[in-house]
Amino acid sequence: MVPAPVVLSDEPDSFPRGVLAERHPALIRQVRDAFPYGPRQHEALDALLAEIADDVVRPLPDADDDDERWAAWGEGYFGGSWYAAPFLWAENYFYRRLLGAVGYFGTGPWQGVDPFAPFKRAELRGEAVEEELRALDTLADAPAGQRDTALLGASLWGNRADLGFRISAAEPAAGERMAGEPAAGDPVVSALVADDSGLLWQLLPVGAPATVAVVADNAGRELIPDLVLVDHLLGSGRARRVVLYVKPSPYFVSDAMTADVVDCLRRLAEAPGEAGRTGGRLWKAMAAGDLEVRTHPFFCAPFGYEEMPDDLQKEFADVALTLLKGDLNYRRLVGDRRWEATVPFAALTAYFPGPVAALRTLKSDVVVGLERDVLDALERSGAAWRTSGTHALIQVRP
Repeated sequence: MVPAPVVLSDEPDSFPRGVLAERHPALIRQVRDAFPYGPRQHEALDALLAEIADDVVRPLPDADDDDERWAAWGEGYFGGSWYAAPFLWAENYFYRRLLGAVGYFGTGPWQGVDPFAPFKRAELRGEAVEEELRALDTLADAPAGQRDTALLGASLWGNRADLGFRISAAEPAAGERMAGEPAAGDPVVSALVADDSGLLWQLLPVGAPATVAVVADNAGRELIPDLVLVDHLLGSGRARRVVLYVKPSPYFVSDAMTADVVDCLRRLAEAPGEAGRTGGRLWKAMAAGDLEVRTHPFFCAPFGYEEMPDDLQKEFADVALTLLKGDLNYRRLVGDRRWEATVPFAALTAYFPGPVAALRTLKSDVVVGLERDVLDALERSGAAWRTSGTHALIQVRP
């Protein structure tokens, strides 16, 4: 298949342009205000703001441990416009630069301090999470099929809770749903642009000795329903073991790291009712090796999954299903390109080393695998359905 053009950010008023020109500067200011950084961090953050305003991509300092790697990855982009580089590369490089500016990779006192931690922790303490944990009590004794549908849907729509996505959007009041986010019990089928959930469950029959890989996206309000789904897979016999992949360093504001998994497990375990019981089961599953957390440097590299290293390919080849969560994983899976939306999902993911499923709310332009009548109806609606987070998909390639 002839590749479609790579997504760039050079088109005025486009979604990628808004991310680089508006969302990223806003994030720099929020991070600056969230910590009592010293003069060095303030100067570096100001310099990054100025660089974005001047629209010139600068290389990493030579002293950084990964400067040679990024010099190779960014060949042809340094000295040019941020908007002329591939959107996926520019986003990734911005977060690497932001972490460098606050000293995350340095040897000083800010080494290893997650600049996004205050945002993640505030979300975990919020009323919305409390409400969602209480809702688990209503499913505790539900039939298995109903739990399948409800918990898969919760994991899918949890992807809407993306702190980076919300930086440039209006924040909901405490306990208020975000625009387009279903309430507990609301039907979500009408908002699904593709739904292969039946095929997903066929790949995970009850009683099969399956290992499932789950590649997480966001922490907090997304990771908690992901963990609840993991508990359901283990408890229902649809998986014997689950490997949960997270990022090795802070990324795209709310992307999950090991520390975020621990925070979410504690949040579950400390809750009353079914949420607390779920947290206790997952804690024991970790101790027994039935749930394992892994990471890999590739998850913070500016490439699609077609370029993943051999060791990661082997890990995905050895599982019954790899479940990729979220918008960024989707873009990396099918390629961050301007594909025609009816291009088959299976054709673009044929390279993946094993069965793969994507659970994603739509928060960027890239989408494939849609039926023509569905696409036509969406286009006629006049809504920003590709980027608003009000629509979602479940796509599977066996």
